[in-house]
Amino acid sequence: MSQPVPTPAGFLSGATPGMRVVVRYRIEGGLTDALGHLVACDGGACTIRTRKADVVIQLSEVVAAKEVPPAPERRRPAR
Repeated sequence: MSQPVPTPAGFLSGATPGMRVVVRYRIEGGLTDALGHLVACDGGACTIRTRKADVVIQLSEVVAAKEVPPAPERRRPAR
C-alpha cells in the first residue's frame, strides 16, 4: 500500500531547511513561482531564498510545491 501524498503545504512544513524547492503560489491577478532554497517554514508561512531575495509565502496561498535538483553549474563565457 502506498503512502498518502502530502499537500503542498504539508510537504513544505516537513521539508528540511536548505532543500532546493519550487513553490507555485497565488498572487493578486494569478499565480507565480519561487525557485530557491527553503530557509524556514513555521507559523503558517515559509521563506524561500531565491537568487534575488528572500520570499515569504503564506502556506494558505501555496498551490504546488516540490523538491528540485541542484542548479547546474554556471558556464564560463566563451572567449
